[in-house]
Amino acid sequence: MDLRRKLIVKPGTNVRLKDVDASYHAHYKSEHEANKDIQEHQLRVAEHQQKLYAEKKHALLIVLQGIDAAGKDGTCWHVMASMNPQGTSVHGFKQPTEEEKLHDFLWRVHPHTPGRGQVRVFNRSHYEDVLVTRVHDLVPKKTWSKRYDLINSFEKMLVANNVTILKFFLYITPEEQLERFRQRLDDPSKQWKISDSDYKEREYWDKYTDAYQDMMEKCSTKHAPWYLIPSNNKWFRNLAVSNIIWKTLEDMYLKFPKPTVDIEQIRKEYHTAKKRKHLIQRLKISSV
Repeated sequence: MDLRRKLIVKPGTNVRLKDVDASYHAHYKSEHEANKDIQEHQLRVAEHQQKLYAEKKHALLIVLQGIDAAGKDGTCWHVMASMNPQGTSVHGFKQPTEEEKLHDFLWRVHPHTPGRGQVRVFNRSHYEDVLVTRVHDLVPKKTWSKRYDLINSFEKMLVANNVTILKFFLYITPEEQLERFRQRLDDPSKQWKISDSDYKEREYWDKYTDAYQDMMEKCSTKHAPWYLIPSNNKWFRNLAVSNIIWKTLEDMYLKFPKPTVDIEQIRKEYHTAKKRKHLIQRLKISSV
């Protein structure tokens, strides 16, 4: 099964989130039924990521966006759990520092993009500069409206340098968000996630919806498409994201690099060392 065709936002598509079924779960009837495939996806991701790390010809950038409580942190945990920590890392973009404000909005982003052999996850990303800044009027429309083309050019440049970009928008309904807020209140292990802004930001739901729709309409390109992930069911969110990562890595035709040494010569040295070890052991025994 390849969920990319179902969940991709095709370039030029009009996005209307109100028409999206956030509880969509494909043919799976339950989390229990999906768990076997989720584990299979994670195994395949791990296998391909090992080749990506070893070959060092390609890189993978995973972008996560979504309204508060949509599951960005949970998706990070899920993605990272199947990968070798040596070749993966996560970076989140919060409010820009005073130094960052003195530069163009992408200045702080580029240093965190992945090098060849690496997987980098952006938990929130450069798209905040066409989302929060727009919703809260932090910059004029004439400024943020130009950023879509700049982002597309930036991503095209990354792709030209063998960086594959996967962008996931995690979509939940207002009702599901409120239920997750309640769970945070009732669960001491999740209370640390509670923010003063949680309920204030809910008041801007419609404005955020407009901003998310424009983000996907204007920046889902052939070289870096958006995937709209129904996320009311956390287990389907994890299944969909891992499926798309697996299939994307598979299409890279990654290979382990050829050895840089003469394997037969090294094999001879190994057997010589092994014989020497046995000889020393026999000499020690005979001298007792």
